[in-house]
Amino acid sequence: MSERKAARRPNVTLIVETSLGSGRNILRGVARYAREHGPWLFHHEWRNTDLYYPPWLEDWEGDGIIARIENEEILLKLKSFNVPIVDVLGTMKDPDIPLVHVDDESIARLAADHLLERGFTRFGFCGLKGLNWSSRRAAAFKAAVESEGHSCSVLEWDSRKNTGWSWEKEVAAVLSWLRDLPKPVGIMLCNDQHAHLVLQACRGGGIAVPDEIALVGVDNDEPMCEVCDPPLSSVMPDDERVGYEAATLLDTLMRGNRRSAKPVYIQPSGVFTRLSTDVLAIEDSQVAQAVRFIREHACEDISIDDVVKQVPLSRSLLQRRFRKILERSLHDEIINVRLNHARFLLEEGDIPLALVAEKSGFKHQAYMGAVFRKRFGVTPLQHRRMHRPG
Repeated sequence: MSERKAARRPNVTLIVETSLGSGRNILRGVARYAREHGPWLFHHEWRNTDLYYPPWLEDWEGDGIIARIENEEILLKLKSFNVPIVDVLGTMKDPDIPLVHVDDESIARLAADHLLERGFTRFGFCGLKGLNWSSRRAAAFKAAVESEGHSCSVLEWDSRKNTGWSWEKEVAAVLSWLRDLPKPVGIMLCNDQHAHLVLQACRGGGIAVPDEIALVGVDNDEPMCEVCDPPLSSVMPDDERVGYEAATLLDTLMRGNRRSAKPVYIQPSGVFTRLSTDVLAIEDSQVAQAVRFIREHACEDISIDDVVKQVPLSRSLLQRRFRKILERSLHDEIINVRLNHARFLLEEGDIPLALVAEKSGFKHQAYMGAVFRKRFGVTPLQHRRMHRPG
């Protein structure tokens, strides 16, 4: 970069849609990096960006681009500027353009674990044809449940809405697929956007959610999830960190430094549970009651004796039936819930570790640290740093 350019604010174009929560979170991450390391001058249009590039790009002169590159037309146009580019989508692969993207395989495994923990043994995946990120999630989700000895049915519909497409036809096709699935079934959606279509199919077919079909989406787009009926559980991909790391990489490139050709994949931060998966696919009502009590009260310093009091079974009988169905002990389940809550607190705030332990039901910070490291391979503090860049 010349001295003239180095002396002024970098001029950065953002080709990231704002119609989805994922795009808005990417922009938050970019903005946070610019506040900490800038300032930068941004060019951005607040609208959807698929299948077109903004007309004002024809006369743009700047220093770098962060974009969700949807198609070859946009790819060729952006490359014509001969400035550093960072892609945050991955649909169009180009060896000259580095990629920062959410880890689709980890997202799918989280969704699978979320449904497996609720006792489901039958699974489905709803995705979009021709989009590699959806295909990656489908393959990883299917592999995750099959590794546990279960089967998975996959439905993909045309994302491009070809001639003859209609909402009604798509709902009918989804309903036909849903009716053929053995119940109860846990279904992963490739993203939150398509939950309304699946839920409408369920309503039209008299299929109860979550009792017969439990749904988990991806993106945790809060307005979209909350207006679903019932509200949609969703994997949280950490798109804000995607934006932050993309800006970090672009800054490196704009300064003339070399970059690694290896894509950067960002781990998801968890699952936000809402009513669409607030169910236990457990035929044993006593075990289901015990699991529900643990998940509601594990962070209140309960003991196994407290759980046993909730069901008309002896401690030994409940332990045997619990382990037979869930393949883990009552104690394991209590620790699981506490660790997941601790992980959430570490990622969402800056409260002291001792308080994280207390709010998660651990009597001592040291004990929380030991079981946390055994489960996740890192200390609580390392986990916080990994998920709160900058």
